[in-house]
Amino acid sequence: MENRLLVYSDGGSRGNPGPAAIGFVIKNKTGQTVFETGKSIGAATNNMAEYEAIIAALEKSLNLGAASVDCFLDSELAVRQLNGVYKIKDARIKIYSARILVLRQKFKSVTFSHIPREKNQRADFLVNRALDTRL
Repeated sequence: MENRLLVYSDGGSRGNPGPAAIGFVIKNKTGQTVFETGKSIGAATNNMAEYEAIIAALEKSLNLGAASVDCFLDSELAVRQLNGVYKIKDARIKIYSARILVLRQKFKSVTFSHIPREKNQRADFLVNRALDTRL
């Protein structure tokens, strides 16, 4: 049976750019949380933080033995960029995107879907807690 994980990720910045943090929750296919974290990443833009959250979540999913990952983000911009709907113009985001492409190749499949912010509350909470405490 394929090990498919669900990832809910978020990134945020106060100042854009400014102090930034990432948060993500990894669930198994029955919806049980298997891992979650939030951490400060220094200065970054909102979009950079979104990408850093995805990279960290994919790396952790690999460590957890996932064959496939379904990623859910409340950043419509990041989802459209990662799905090839929008072209990536920012040089820094292109670097993040290249890292994600390398990670994607280590899985059987990776999907990116946009969800409303209210369906991503735990990841958002982890970001804000990290920003508030500078973990």
